[in-house]
Amino acid sequence: MNAADLHEQEKRKRQEERFRNKMTKTSARYLRRMEELKGAPDSLAPFLQTLRRVYLEMENPLADQEKPIVGTYCVMAPQELIYAAGAVPVKLCSGSYTAFSIGDDIVPRDACPLVKAVAGFQDMELMPIYRDCSLMAVPITCDCKKKIVELLEKTHDVYPLQVPVSREDEDVDQYVEELYGFMDRLEELTGREITWDHLAKGMNIVGRSRYELSRFLELKKSMPYLMKGTHILAVMNAAAYLPADVWAGYMHELNEELTVKVRERQRAVSRDLPRIMVTGSPLVFPNMKIPLLIEEMGGILAADETCMGERGMSDPAVVVDKSFDGMIRALANQAVRPCSCPTFVNNKERIFRIRQMIEDYRIQGVIYHVLRGCLVYDFEYKLIEEELGRMGIPVIRLESDYNEEDVEQLRIRIEAFIELIKLKEQNNGNVQAGRNEGGM
Repeated sequence: MNAADLHEQEKRKRQEERFRNKMTKTSARYLRRMEELKGAPDSLAPFLQTLRRVYLEMENPLADQEKPIVGTYCVMAPQELIYAAGAVPVKLCSGSYTAFSIGDDIVPRDACPLVKAVAGFQDMELMPIYRDCSLMAVPITCDCKKKIVELLEKTHDVYPLQVPVSREDEDVDQYVEELYGFMDRLEELTGREITWDHLAKGMNIVGRSRYELSRFLELKKSMPYLMKGTHILAVMNAAAYLPADVWAGYMHELNEELTVKVRERQRAVSRDLPRIMVTGSPLVFPNMKIPLLIEEMGGILAADETCMGERGMSDPAVVVDKSFDGMIRALANQAVRPCSCPTFVNNKERIFRIRQMIEDYRIQGVIYHVLRGCLVYDFEYKLIEEELGRMGIPVIRLESDYNEEDVEQLRIRIEAFIELIKLKEQNNGNVQAGRNEGGM
């Protein structure tokens, strides 16, 4: 090895060490802030430990599965098919500030932070859970997702899934064909034919996790103050890095603990805190700025309508036709019909979901989160703002990046928004009191 090559090798080692140190320190700081929030149930511990293993200890929680790992970059890649093939899925979207800073020099300036983080992880090749993937599935939901396929192909086998632009019958038929193609690629990877029995088993594995989530959501509806929303996001983010049956087991323990708290009326937070919902771009660990600020500034994140939160796992596959083709069609329907992602031309489903969540969780204000450069979510803000205006629900648009430079600006705006909600509720209370007095 000549002197120039040796110099480059040493330079790369120093860069990798800086990357590792900076990422673990940032992740540790946000994990500590999440742990310091009061009111966490005891059963939260394994979810936080999962995030610690991935981002601080830089371990792969799936390594002991002894199965091929398939990375996915969107909830529209059905996990059921991956399990049916004898592999195990992992969601690879990340909120890493350090990976973002590396990716910022690789992809165009106006690309969204999530894609820059993907580029950063791909370039550094240090995270075991990314490095160990035998295949990566990328549903094409925006132009940036389209281009990262080419980027990822430099180091991994990649399968792009062409997502339809509408939910009409012919578009679902198209996605059925996409899933059959994905199934063929998975069979090549594992050497295992996906039979009816294997697919049914895969659907049962994922179905148990969705059942436990449905139990959790019902508990949360009965008492919106049951858990801090930041802690709930830790639960949902941990699902990205755990086998579905393991996550379901942890969720069962959490549900059992929360059932007792509901029965005994034990609240994690005061009834007086404004109930806020976040919608828009996903909140992915360690990018927990906004949920932490909401709850540190005196609000409660009572619900989130994002693809890394409740929306990403809340819709089960409904099998009407129990043939093999019927089950594949059920997976296509589950991925497309109820999905409220703004990749679709018409997105009335999202408005319906937001209205339903506002009612279920008694929401008093909505934060619309936009990752800088995420045009599809930004485009829908006016539509959501108008609908919330008709409902009398305050809404604020917050644009953020994967760094800490905007934290103080976000803090000021979130604090002002919380005070606005408090003032609105106080005025409503005074009006109601006046009506009651006038009726006496």
